[in-house]
Amino acid sequence: MSAETGSAAPVLAATDLVIEYSTRNGPIRSLDQATLTVGSGQIVALVGESGSGKSTLGMATGRLLASNAVYAGGLLSVAGRPVYGPGAQGGEGLRALRREVLAFVFQNPVAALNPTMRIRRQMELAGPAGREARDGSSAAEALGEVGLTDVPRVLRSYPHELSGGMAQRVGIAMALRRRPRLLIADEPTAAVDATLRAQILNLLVSQCRDQGCALLLLTHDLHAVAQHTEQIAVMYGGRMVEHGPTAEVLGRPMHPYTRALVAALPGEERPGRRLEAIGGVPPVLHAGCPGCAFAPRCPDALPNCRDVRPADAAVAGRTLTCHLHPGEIGDPSAAPNDAGRPRATEAGRRHLDKEQEAAR
Repeated sequence: MSAETGSAAPVLAATDLVIEYSTRNGPIRSLDQATLTVGSGQIVALVGESGSGKSTLGMATGRLLASNAVYAGGLLSVAGRPVYGPGAQGGEGLRALRREVLAFVFQNPVAALNPTMRIRRQMELAGPAGREARDGSSAAEALGEVGLTDVPRVLRSYPHELSGGMAQRVGIAMALRRRPRLLIADEPTAAVDATLRAQILNLLVSQCRDQGCALLLLTHDLHAVAQHTEQIAVMYGGRMVEHGPTAEVLGRPMHPYTRALVAALPGEERPGRRLEAIGGVPPVLHAGCPGCAFAPRCPDALPNCRDVRPADAAVAGRTLTCHLHPGEIGDPSAAPNDAGRPRATEAGRRHLDKEQEAAR
């Protein structure tokens, strides 16, 4: 991990991060050597089924995990400041990191607000210190920037007096008041009406771009990801399995799990065919997975997939963790073939042949 700090460092850098939860049935491993980098100002989506580790990674950035969470290895830094690993921030350093660098938008906007305080007071507490914090006009301007119209009424309201969409806009305004460098948005449209989801995501992304704030969007909504993000990281079993440009990963997924997610997306089924549900269930890990966690559900699994852990490989401009794509950039096995596709193993070629046959 680089020792760089400030603007020269990635705004988020996780390397082989391991987080477990202590339970009465033994430890449950949520992050199993998770690795992810988010650059300054990037808009990145983190996708995967429930239980894949998305929320754990998001909350780990500010060390906001549940009390039974246990750090078990690896490194995580935010804007060059260690959060987990050697030299990890604590006390005032951690509070300063949360105050100056990080912001969060949560799934349930009403529950994320203090039910005993009016919105004006919460906006003041979330804003900069000093005179501006006592000036209601700055809070009103922040609410106006997120598209709220009856701002005086909103400022006088308690959270329960707002609709889900209004409360989420308030949450976004509060999160961005201090001009953070990284915003973690955990399913920010889960609790709002379907007609408002596109508006909320458009607002969130546009506000982050205007401020130069990096956004890590944790979501199940691949349609929203395709429209609003530049990079996508696919997570399974506590590990990144595919990471690259959003349009390329969703348009031509390489990892079997990414292909399964895209095939199960409503609207992607071929005429006259049903959606292709992913067979089996996500794993519950009590220790590190010795091989690929997706192997029991993978139609193209090789004999060594269950027992040998695949290494990260750079293939066709993205990062893959899969035995089907072992080549690295500069390695002849990763060179394009005559059809312009990267070479893969025999099982990978069989899958590509099946794709061509289905397309015909």
